Amino acid sequence: MLIEERQPAYLESRPCSFSALMDMYEANYIRLRCLCPDLGSLEGHRISRVPGAMDLHLSIEEQTPYTTTARLTYLFNGEGGRLRPSPDVLVRMYHDARQVEVLARHCRPLDLKISLDDLPRLRALECKWRLNRFLFKWLAYCQRQGHHLGILEPDGVSSDPDVVGP
Repeated sequence: MLIEERQPAYLESRPCSFSALMDMYEANYIRLRCLCPDLGSLEGHRISRVPGAMDLHLSIEEQTPYTTTARLTYLFNGEGGRLRPSPDVLVRMYHDARQVEVLARHCRPLDLKISLDDLPRLRALECKWRLNRFLFKWLAYCQRQGHHLGILEPDGVSSDPDVVGP
């Protein structure tokens, strides 16, 4: 008898089901918690600096007992010396469900803000899959580069010298 080894559904390039999307949310939760273990208690802005890599920025947009909404981005030099965030991903972490989903992503080349609320229902699963698969891959890339958004000590100073605290 042959046993077929299958890869997890969230590694597929196309969505296969709603439950696979929930698996993706869980995988994103695990990866984001590896980058920032204390995300549920953060405020303000964090920066992870790794030699030879872009600085990774995390800004807390909203904090409730059960959720955290945050923006994750790199900042590039734009026209007129202004900083341009890209990719610019807004995520919500559900602490009780242990899941993270992408709420919106600003697509800079097209200058469009992709919001899941603007999509027809029939395309929602596919769009959510693409946005969350992007986050899944990007978080893995950030981990491979050595990014870590650190844990703050009680005095508000980061225990990680590469992290700028709030």
